[in-house]
Amino acid sequence: MNLSESARAVFAVLAQEGTATRPQLAAGAGLSKPTVSSAVAELERAELAARSGTVSGGTGRSAAVYGLGPAAGAVLAVDLGPSHTRVRGCALDGSLLAQGTGSREESADTVRATLDALPAGAPLRTIVVAVGDVAAQDRRGAGMRPATAKAGPVYDAMAVALPPGVPVHLENNVNCAALAELHEGAARGRDTFGYLRVGVGIGLGIVVGGHVLSGANGAAGEVARLPYPWSDSREPRREALEEHMGSRSLLRRTADAWQSAAGPCPRTVKRLFALADEGHATALAVVERHAADIGRLAAAVTAVLDPGLLVLGGGTGAYPQLLRGVRAELARLSWPTEVVSSMLGDTGTVAGASRLAVAHGRQTVTDGRRVKH
Repeated sequence: MNLSESARAVFAVLAQEGTATRPQLAAGAGLSKPTVSSAVAELERAELAARSGTVSGGTGRSAAVYGLGPAAGAVLAVDLGPSHTRVRGCALDGSLLAQGTGSREESADTVRATLDALPAGAPLRTIVVAVGDVAAQDRRGAGMRPATAKAGPVYDAMAVALPPGVPVHLENNVNCAALAELHEGAARGRDTFGYLRVGVGIGLGIVVGGHVLSGANGAAGEVARLPYPWSDSREPRREALEEHMGSRSLLRRTADAWQSAAGPCPRTVKRLFALADEGHATALAVVERHAADIGRLAAAVTAVLDPGLLVLGGGTGAYPQLLRGVRAELARLSWPTEVVSSMLGDTGTVAGASRLAVAHGRQTVTDGRRVKH
């Protein structure tokens, strides 16, 4: 966008703050008041900023308050989860404009409905899609896409609903959730930690110095690839650890351990943990064993990263009944490490994807000027 450097600087501050007066914009951008006045006028002409009211100062004078204008536009964040698709449309100040949730099979319809609910005429700046896979460059030169068949088909089914010409950024879903935990979840105030997701699959988001690490191949934290089993008598198989720790295997082990006298066997993870919470002996034993398994994975993570904090999330990992067992096994095997449950639940991934989308959207206006996120 053809804006002056001062207008880009002022826009970056305004998008970060949401609303601000000219003195606040001057302080945030490090510019003089006359320069800010000129920049604000430039942004108003481009409809990137608009006066939203006034505020009274201590001297009795009133100051104009500015917010983003209609041309600032919106961004879209899509979480292609294992069972549900969650979509959010946000303004460039991060405020929520529209959202939707649907089944994985309804992903394209959920995206279309959310796009239709965005303000009419607002340009769509960028789209971030969180996938349960590594994002890789498409060999056909068609941008980024999931690296394996894990997420490829569901991504392709959703992508038909995306409007053409809008930049699309793919990100690993666990990395998105880790970003959300950093800014608004259990890791606030901690710039180094690991986010360990255990659900249908397993994954690790690594945050060091306030930044999510991706790795040379975009595959940092792909703990599903850890060799398992590690035994003299058995050969490791590719992603065998994820197969062992995923929720489907957990329910199979539950069925194997269940006795008819114990009542109906739980068919969902939610029911299993509810029975454990009630003190059901078999459910407790299965949950305790699963906690020990997660604790061993946590010990492997800690041995490599020494993160100081591990946040447990995912469809299984977020249950607080696991904490005691995970902490005990980790303490037995590795360095002292704090372990807590995620505070964001199922919305963590789309919340993180929204943050990334807003940051990318701002950069389309500020021409790459660095925006804190």
